[in-house]
Amino acid sequence: MTKLLEVRDLDVHYGAIHALRGASFEVGEGEIVALIGSNGAGKTTTLRAVSNLVKASGGSIAYLGRPTAGLPAHTLVGQGLAHAPEGRGIFPALSVRDNLRLGAFLRRDDDIDADMDAKFALFPRLKERESQVAGTLSGGEQQMLAVARALMSRPKLLLLDEPSLGLAPQIVQLIFRIIRDVNADSGVGILLVEQNAHLALGMANRAYVLETGTVVMTGTGRELLASEAIRKAYLGE
Repeated sequence: MTKLLEVRDLDVHYGAIHALRGASFEVGEGEIVALIGSNGAGKTTTLRAVSNLVKASGGSIAYLGRPTAGLPAHTLVGQGLAHAPEGRGIFPALSVRDNLRLGAFLRRDDDIDADMDAKFALFPRLKERESQVAGTLSGGEQQMLAVARALMSRPKLLLLDEPSLGLAPQIVQLIFRIIRDVNADSGVGILLVEQNAHLALGMANRAYVLETGTVVMTGTGRELLASEAIRKAYLGE
């Protein structure tokens, strides 16, 4: 399997705070890989380090077989790494359509309008609201927009940070179904950070458990779902 992402012995500091401690993991082409852990475990920091939004203080990150150290975040976007951040990060004063168009900002091909139509087909609610100001959308609709906007860059690897946060259960199921479909249909690799461990492990090919910045367990999604320690710590069983 071709490796999209390989992270080895990653350390990240925020001043005196050692947020990540020697974390290692990888994502293969077409895989869904989940990162689970409690609040403060370092999951969001991990995604931000992969995107070069925060600087690693140790270890290495390779994307498509090449080191990413020192590359601007937008360069990685241009190479096919997209990040839908925690809190959605949409442009609230712009329309749904303009948000999507900004997702394709670095593209220079002639298929942007066709891709936008494809995203509207994935998310019919966004099509219904394409001229609406994004800040007036519901939380679920904003999350759909954040995912669709990230997909507009035509990523090879998509980083998703807490896509279910604050959403009603039926909307969560919809978002996760679309994530599965995107992965199955286009082969986009997905690195998923998600508090809903049951959902994340249920869809993941592989998963890593973070505790206080350290990877303490790894396995297939099915293996971790069956782990008594995981069920007690993260599944409330």
